[in-house]
Amino acid sequence: MNFLTKFSLKNAVAVFILSFLLIVAGLFSFSRLKIDLLPNIEFPQLSIEAVYPGASPSDVNEQVTSKLEEQLKGLEGVKSVQSVSYENVGIINLEFPFNTDLDEVEQQIDTITKDLDLPESSTVDVNRFSFGTFPIMNISLFAEGDAEVEKLLDSEIIPELNKIEGINSVSVGGVKDDLLQITLDKEKAVAAGLTLEQIKEQINQKSVSFPAGTVNGEELQIPVRVEEKLDTIDALKEVELKSTVNPEAPPVLLGDIATIEEVSEQGEYTRYNQQEALTMAITKKQDANTVQVANDALEVLKKYDDDINYAIGFDSAEGIEKSVETLVKEGLLGALFASIAVLIFLRNFRATIISIISIPLSLLVSAIFLNGLDISLNIMTLGGMAVAVGRVVDDSIVVIENIFRRVRKSEEGISDELVESSTKEILKAITSSTITTVVVFLPIGFVGGITGEFFLPFALTVVFSLLASLLVAVTIVPILAKFAFKKVPAEEKEGKIQRGYAKAIAWSLNHKIKILILSFLLLFGSFALVPSLGFTFIPNEEQRLLQANVLLPSSTSLERTNEVSLKVEELFANEDEVKEVTTEVGSRDFATGVKRPNQIGYFLNLKDGVHVDAYIDELQSKMEDIVGEESPKATLSVSEASTGGPPTNNNVTVDLFSSDLDDLQTAAKEVENYLNTYDNLKYVKNNFSDKQKQLVVEVNQDKASEYGVSGFQLVGTITDQTKPVSVGDLTLDGTNRAVQLSYDEDISSTKAIEDLQIFTQRGPVAVKDIANVSEIDTFTSIQKLDGKVFARVEADIKDENIQKVTQDVVEGVEKLNLPKGVSLEGGGGSDETVEIFQSLGLAILTAIGLVYLTMLITFGKARIPFIILSSLIFVPIGSLIGLVIAKEPLSVSVMIGFLMLIGIVTTNAIVLVDRITQNREQKGMTIRESLIEAGKTRLRPILMTAFATIAALIPLALTTSSGTLISKGLAITVIGGLTSSTLLTLIIIPVVYELFFAKQVRKERELGKGAK
Repeated sequence: MNFLTKFSLKNAVAVFILSFLLIVAGLFSFSRLKIDLLPNIEFPQLSIEAVYPGASPSDVNEQVTSKLEEQLKGLEGVKSVQSVSYENVGIINLEFPFNTDLDEVEQQIDTITKDLDLPESSTVDVNRFSFGTFPIMNISLFAEGDAEVEKLLDSEIIPELNKIEGINSVSVGGVKDDLLQITLDKEKAVAAGLTLEQIKEQINQKSVSFPAGTVNGEELQIPVRVEEKLDTIDALKEVELKSTVNPEAPPVLLGDIATIEEVSEQGEYTRYNQQEALTMAITKKQDANTVQVANDALEVLKKYDDDINYAIGFDSAEGIEKSVETLVKEGLLGALFASIAVLIFLRNFRATIISIISIPLSLLVSAIFLNGLDISLNIMTLGGMAVAVGRVVDDSIVVIENIFRRVRKSEEGISDELVESSTKEILKAITSSTITTVVVFLPIGFVGGITGEFFLPFALTVVFSLLASLLVAVTIVPILAKFAFKKVPAEEKEGKIQRGYAKAIAWSLNHKIKILILSFLLLFGSFALVPSLGFTFIPNEEQRLLQANVLLPSSTSLERTNEVSLKVEELFANEDEVKEVTTEVGSRDFATGVKRPNQIGYFLNLKDGVHVDAYIDELQSKMEDIVGEESPKATLSVSEASTGGPPTNNNVTVDLFSSDLDDLQTAAKEVENYLNTYDNLKYVKNNFSDKQKQLVVEVNQDKASEYGVSGFQLVGTITDQTKPVSVGDLTLDGTNRAVQLSYDEDISSTKAIEDLQIFTQRGPVAVKDIANVSEIDTFTSIQKLDGKVFARVEADIKDENIQKVTQDVVEGVEKLNLPKGVSLEGGGGSDETVEIFQSLGLAILTAIGLVYLTMLITFGKARIPFIILSSLIFVPIGSLIGLVIAKEPLSVSVMIGFLMLIGIVTTNAIVLVDRITQNREQKGMTIRESLIEAGKTRLRPILMTAFATIAALIPLALTTSSGTLISKGLAITVIGGLTSSTLLTLIIIPVVYELFFAKQVRKERELGKGAK
């Protein structure tokens, strides 16, 4: 790369113009980068929602879910198939490896569903899962004055929001459905021999419009259309109805047997701080800019300030901006600290400015590549930049220090030749060290699962920044040095530190065994600290947004659920720690997509300064007192809200399997109670559902045949009496509205079902005469994992040693006296974490291998790379001590830190060894002389690069802000490891070098003695 330095020195103006253009392009690219909290990752998961209206959980399971599961488990690459069958709907979740082509899988699923013999009334919908599927905003809307919020939303606001490029969906909760209710007098309807279904058909027959051919004229063909319309409510009342099952019954007018009125129905209740409101949830498209979408949505709402008020329940854009702001601040502080470190060593402002110019240039160039690859500005890319700040100055520091030193020694002063030769002298060292650091990150691309996907943007950011810093160091830095070092003071004599270091090397070389024994004792001593560190995937991070859920018994009505919620909301209003509460009663459950009238969801924003973990326990206890008094069988949970981030894997899971659902429920409850005894577990959840009362009508085939009644006829009769019937949409009196039929009396007892009359050829017959009606308890859902019915009990782990807690819990559960026939599988996030750590361990070994190959190509001798790699042996000493002091557990972030250290630590060793090689090959020095001279010459650049990197990472290591914890463990690991390895490298590398060249050292010593 020496030609770049030559070209730059001869064409300084052209290089400056090119640099200016890169700065402009970098700034433009930065402004174009999408801002998000997390990398844009699409999980290899598909969710299939199968709707089967009116079916029980067992019917959904038998008729839809099981049939789909049987076919879906044969899909290529599918890792797991998990399903749950509720009343009316079944949800099937499929998980695949990360390299799966989900488009192709969706096509296969589409083919499967078309070929399957599913019930005609069932529908199947396939959805994907990604970080982008989580709502980015939840907004409560209130009317201002006499404004009608629902109409305004439907006609103007939602259409305008949907025009925003990045918005995927806008859903509104708490709306009222206006419909035309036709309520029949049951006695009159029975007397007329009419059912709801018959009335629906006869109303629809009065509202038709069909083509009826064409009339062929001499010049034109005129289409013929037959129409009959019901266009007013009065006309609807005059519809004549005739019984199809009792021909003798006289016809009647609809208005004579029914009342017709406009009503409003509310299928869910939504409130904000106890005030009725509509709630609007906004999701963005997969690759959209979260901050931009949120800001654009708020701009739309601001246009309607005169008509609506709104309050933001949660806004992920706000958290993203805060995280970005924090990481930018840490990065800027890091750059400042790195600059101060360089200034302390060089004691020259111009040299310091030249060396740190690589920071903004490198980061701006990396932004160009990030923009080109459509990678967003998120906590991983910003974390990469913050981490890279200290490393990108290394090449420039080494170059500027060498030029500065050579200029001070030179009597002729600065010249192109001196700058070029000074740069060339360390060119091999900085090129090989930079390439070494770059190849270290290549294995991240081969780390499977979410870890590889999640950390890839981080790795790319560091790689782009480092490559850019190398180019800056060999082009711009020499030019600036040429102009800046016209007048520099003569070189001072060797300082005390250099003389002291030279003596330390000499002593170490004469006491190699002592040095090695002491070093290895320190290493093994540091390994003894590992058990006290804990073991986790990603450290827990407190959220100020809580999510609370209350589930009442399945038969609870929406009105009763709402009554319970109002009392819980009163509790929240009196809590000083709670800032805002968004309530959703009977709304769609985000996790399952199922809407149930017996469930309540709350989003609670806490005030600053609240100790979240302690307050969650306190709040849950208070909620249990209230809910337990209102509904003893209700279940509830309070937890930190999920933001859709990477899985922390900080959980323990116990899966129970049995074909006997009662035994399974008993076992799940026992395990749930056992997990609740652990102080280091939180958010214990049992997914096994409760039971509800169900009436079963079992047909007596002999009696049914005697009366000529089929099972379908019996279903039709009972459904007619127990469910309203939708007529569809009719335009009456100029208004289009939904029309619904129902009776004025509800079926309220088993006896009423038994006494229902069915019209047969032999006359009316009661249901009890042809069927047995019984009341049973049945489960509200049936859940399966890979085709086997199961129950899952899980909890989050508060302790940092995830693996140990998981092991203790699983061993404890295995000792429980569970019902016979119940088998269990225990594990959780720690199992995945171990696999990920194994992958990262393999990545680290691969990185070391790649580093060896890089240095073998650079230095051309097999022994030299081994000497350089020996500096890595003592990296864990400082890293582990640093983690203990900071109380940081071993995590994926820490492992990435170790991966980074491979590149950073070998950089120092390369700089030292490169000088040793030059001394031997170019100056003919003995090995001992080469080692001492190289040590004294390279001491300052090694210490400068190490301290610059350490200083740059200090703000990141000390941060307490949220959104940066994923980089905190990494920063502490690098600081500790670099500190210990730098100090030991300066001693160990000379010792190991002499050991590897022991024969040559002996020869040189003998020749020296002979000369004397």
